[in-house]
Amino acid sequence: MTKQEITDLSYNVLGACIEVHKSLGPGLLESVYHSCLIHELTLRNINFVSELIIPIKYKEIVIESILRCDLLIENVLVLELKSVKDLAPVYDAQLMTYMKLLKAPKGMLINFNCYNLMQDGQKSKVNEYFNDLP
Repeated sequence: MTKQEITDLSYNVLGACIEVHKSLGPGLLESVYHSCLIHELTLRNINFVSELIIPIKYKEIVIESILRCDLLIENVLVLELKSVKDLAPVYDAQLMTYMKLLKAPKGMLINFNCYNLMQDGQKSKVNEYFNDLP
């Protein structure tokens, strides 16, 4: 996948998030937004895996983990969902670590507990895997 294709995918996914947020508004549990977003992505024919267990490889061994990625979209975009008052810096670190472990070039952090999802409720991150893409 190219950088432009990932950018276009991100735009479409953000549109799905905005649609869910516009319909429901802020103040609900993360699990509610997650379920609605799954439905919206399905309606838009966007492929994803929900609640993917993230493998941890350490010095030639695989460690069992309970880490779960909220959504891995098209095998290239990690989507981490929140419904919190403020996005703490640890959420950025969590997203970047999930991207690294999954070798995903891009990630998005979405906080549904805000009034303007476009301005206050989303962050995008890229890593070295993105820079290596055409």
